[in-house]
Amino acid sequence: MTGMLAKFGLVALVTFASTVGTVSTAAAGQDFGWGIYVGGGEPGYNHHDRYGPRPGWGYQPRRHRPEGCSPRRAVEEARWSGLRRARVHDVTPRRIVVAGFRHGEFDRMVFANVRGCPVITY
Repeated sequence: MTGMLAKFGLVALVTFASTVGTVSTAAAGQDFGWGIYVGGGEPGYNHHDRYGPRPGWGYQPRRHRPEGCSPRRAVEEARWSGLRRARVHDVTPRRIVVAGFRHGEFDRMVFANVRGCPVITY
């Protein structure tokens, strides 16, 4: 029984000493205070400052950005590459074929239907 009381007294002494040490270092600031706050943390602390709404949570307007190569962009790229009177000849889910004239002869260019319109066949 005496041993248990001694251990309890030692625990109480260590707890008190650590509390006093913590309070003295925390009291170094001028805005030190004790209080009990219910429901929102500290006064003036906004929960959304740190844990704001995540992207995709709730309503956010979607920006329309086509993921593939548009036929208009394929025609512009073909004209930039030297194809005259370029027009869209065929569109599939995988490719866009643009036909026109180069050096006086009929020619065509094939673009992949992905972002950036890479050339498949020149």
